[in-house]
This record gives sequence, C-alpha cells and structure tokens, in this order.
Amino acid sequence: MRYRRLGSSDLEVSEISLGSWLTYGGGVSDAQAEACVRKAFEVGINFFDTANVYSRGGAEEFLGNQLAQRPRDSYVLATKLYFPMNGDRGLSREQVLKQIDASLARLRTDYVDLYQCHRYDFDTPLEETMEALTEVVRQGKVRHLGFSEWTADQIEAALALVPRVEKFSSSQPQYSLLYRVPEREVIPLCKENGISQIVWSPLAQGTLTGKYRPGEEPAQGTRAASSQMGWSMDRFRDDDVLEAVQQLVPVAEGLGITMAQLALAWVLRKENVASAIIGASRPEQVEENAAASGIALDHAILEAIDDAVGDVVVR
Repeated sequence: MRYRRLGSSDLEVSEISLGSWLTYGGGVSDAQAEACVRKAFEVGINFFDTANVYSRGGAEEFLGNQLAQRPRDSYVLATKLYFPMNGDRGLSREQVLKQIDASLARLRTDYVDLYQCHRYDFDTPLEETMEALTEVVRQGKVRHLGFSEWTADQIEAALALVPRVEKFSSSQPQYSLLYRVPEREVIPLCKENGISQIVWSPLAQGTLTGKYRPGEEPAQGTRAASSQMGWSMDRFRDDDVLEAVQQLVPVAEGLGITMAQLALAWVLRKENVASAIIGASRPEQVEENAAASGIALDHAILEAIDDAVGDVVVR
C-alpha cells in the first residue's frame, strides 16, 4: 500500500480507503463487516470514511466498536454531516456543534481526523458554517476539514474566508473513468490551493468491475439490485455504457489485473487524488482493491481506456 499527503494537512492516507455507505452498520452482517475491517488493516489501509447519516448512525457505531480496539494513531478517521439525521439537517453552527459530539460518541473517540460537509448548505450563511467548523477544530474535536460535492464557486468562497477560518484540506467528489465532471473545474482549483481529492464511487457503483452485463438484470444482492441506489446507479446501467465497459476487459487482462484494479489505478493516476474510497462486503474485495495501489498506467493504456468508453463518459 502506498500513502499520500492529504492536501496541505499533516495526514498521510492510504491510496485506497474503506467506506461504509450501504454496508457497515446494517447493509451486511457484522461478521462480514468485521472481516473487512481486519483485512483493511492487514493490507495497509489506514483511512476509514463514514458519515453520521449512514445506517442512521449505525455505520459510525460499528466503526467505533471496531477501531476502539486499535491504537488511535494507527488509523485516519473521517466522518461527515449535513443530511437529515433524527430531524436535524444542515451546516448551521447549532448543527455542527451538535453533530460532532454525537458522531464522536458513536465513534468512541475524542476527535476525528477529518470532518466533512456532506453537501453545501444553501440555507446557512457560509461564514456561519466555516466559523463553527473552525470552532470544533480549535476545541480539538476535529483535526482537519473537508467537503463533498461542492462547486468551484463554493470552494472559492470558502477559501476567501481564510485565514480568519480554518482552510479545507480535502474534497470528496464522485469521480471515475465514466464520470469525469470534477476534471473541469474542481480538481484544477483544488490542486492550486492545496486541497486533495478523496474519490467516492471510483468503480461507478460496481459497474466498472464488469459484473453487470448489457441486456441482463443485475443479480440479487448486488448494488445495482438495491432499491437504495436510486439515481446514482441509473446512468451506469444503460446498455451502451455496459457495452463500453466490456471493451475494457481485454485492457485489464493485458495488464494482468482485474477490472476493479484498472478503474482504481485510473483515478489514482492523478496526483491530486489522495485516496479512492471502496465499499466492500467481503474481505476478498478489500484485498483485491487494495492491490490497485501502485499500479501505473502508461499513455497507451490511458488511450485504450478512452477509446473504449469515450462516447459514454459524463464530462
């Protein structure tokens, strides 16, 4: 496993990180989830990403129980706030102060390494949000700050408040070789300002593993068959997309790697990407995905990828 610096922070995070959306705290059995966490440590993953809203707090509770058994300096822990949680939502000062304490209690720790705004809050002045986040950093409850799915304009507005408030260290966008929207504005802006990407959905919700076939219904138990996936999966299930993805099979086979490893290596080719978040229900998946760290893709391979999927990429 290789490690990268998270933005201008002092955090060193594994290139592959373990997420907990739709899995831990309810999506899979505790025994499976525990096996995945154990395997993550075995293969060198030190970065764990969750959110208060995942499994209505269940994901944080699960990770809290698992990680409490290990030295606190042996892992980097990230969580988020924004989405509705027990009638609360947003990034107001009240919510920031309330939700960080609730998350810390569930996670069984005195601080989180990274606290992220799960989305932008249009109902709260940005200054109020940034001042509240700065407050919890200075209280020692949070080490560094991040955001997920903010636009370039929103990022610039937050940067304009520095140094009166703490500066963001990370951005968490959806990014994959099928979904490249962040390349237009977000990644260049972040690179200029010492903000790293922590990529979610690098496998396009499993589509880039090649397990979904054009003209076939997804197998029971897969993410595509889950009613919880909603809009985020629909765009990747069109037959033209699935047909294009199948063209990547010989590219991966020619390198002697799996489709998942090819997709993860593709997002990690960018130095501004500090880590790619994987979701896993089995330890074998954790081990396979972790092996993508360190795989280099040359210009010819990158061209072959573009030739295969170029017509279906969202840019």
